[in-house]
Amino acid sequence: RFQPGLKRAEEAKASLKMFIPTEGTPNPATLKFLPGCDVMGSGGANFTNAEMATRSPLAVRLFETEGVDGVYLGGDFITITKTGDKEWDTLKPLLLGAIMEHFTAGKPVIEGGDDSVGTDGDSDVVVQIKELLDTRVRPAVAQDGGDIIFHSFEDGIVYLTMQGACSGCPSSTATLKHGIENMLRHYIPEVMEVRPA
Repeated sequence: RFQPGLKRAEEAKASLKMFIPTEGTPNPATLKFLPGCDVMGSGGANFTNAEMATRSPLAVRLFETEGVDGVYLGGDFITITKTGDKEWDTLKPLLLGAIMEHFTAGKPVIEGGDDSVGTDGDSDVVVQIKELLDTRVRPAVAQDGGDIIFHSFEDGIVYLTMQGACSGCPSSTATLKHGIENMLRHYIPEVMEVRPA
């Protein structure tokens, strides 16, 4: 005979198996959640509002929590930015519950095709820039719960977009100017400056 309480008990037991640590980021309005499994695998997806998140059931669910201002999905982490009027003490349990519920139910993180940009048609300089960003910059920035996306290279200037915890972070300008710009200029003589896109 079927017992309705048994199903709920099994679901609760399954969700207890998932422990999701969190980490602070340099941006006090942003927290990094580590579900212990692949989120995006490779690449990332940045959503600055609920309307942008329609292709991600996980991001849609997170935006349903009042006070969520942005969601960034990384390789194995989720970075959530809150509005200024909400406190992490209130938001964190709600967000942890939503993330656990999503992954224990086996729902997809992203629906539809992959729209990542390839390197077809890129100049040698752009290929070098992207390779340095992918191998040296993005892994370090991911540690802080963010990502940096190549936008363009024009007249010696590299335009980058900061996402996740890096977007709006007080130290993002220093990261761009002193860290990334110096590294790119060192390895690629054609690069003169780095600016936000």
